[in-house]
Amino acid sequence: MAYDLVPSNEKHLPRNRILCGESAALLASFPSESVDLVVTDPPYLINYRDRDGRTVMNDDNPEAVLSVYDELYRVLKPNSYCISFYGWSTIAAFSERWKQTGFNIAGHFVWHKNYQSSAGHVGYCHESAYLLVKGNPIKPQQPLPDVQAWDYSGNKSHPTEKAVSILTPLINTYSNQGGVVLDPFSGSGSTAVSAVLNGRDYIGIELVQRYCELAERRIAGACRYLDQAA
Repeated sequence: MAYDLVPSNEKHLPRNRILCGESAALLASFPSESVDLVVTDPPYLINYRDRDGRTVMNDDNPEAVLSVYDELYRVLKPNSYCISFYGWSTIAAFSERWKQTGFNIAGHFVWHKNYQSSAGHVGYCHESAYLLVKGNPIKPQQPLPDVQAWDYSGNKSHPTEKAVSILTPLINTYSNQGGVVLDPFSGSGSTAVSAVLNGRDYIGIELVQRYCELAERRIAGACRYLDQAA
């Protein structure tokens, strides 16, 4: 993937790239106030293991995950949004770090599943994310309903892969065409694919090399689709 031409105050911002490495370290090289929107699905800090035995890197390392939000706050432009999925059992750790970094909570999304993904004291039939704000962004003219329909990705490429279709309304509502959408826990690249398909630039950061390569292939496919549709 190649760099786009960018304004001089963003000359070090790696637009339209998937970067492989630790998010906090890579974000430290980004200019402040240079990103328009963050949409991310971090490790939930629950030592997750799916039915096939697949795990998520750094899911047992709270500081490696939570320290990323310090950098996210810095690189986001004033009066902008960060949308973060989370695990309900570790919300105290996430919310405390969000508060420490300066984020405020502006809303909460729930995706209702038509199936039960697992069961404990209750049956788990939803996914959720918080809408965080830096500053005081202008409210969207058509706010997104806080209960959304869930589309199951099948998790074929990644143990916690989110469908592009559930990310698209978030990106379209909380960023503008040509803006930069950042995902510091990129996984298989669904956020970047949605950004490409909806006229935004993207930056993805992922620790696992094979997922970086997968994300680049998916983005290339999205670009081919747009070229053919033009």
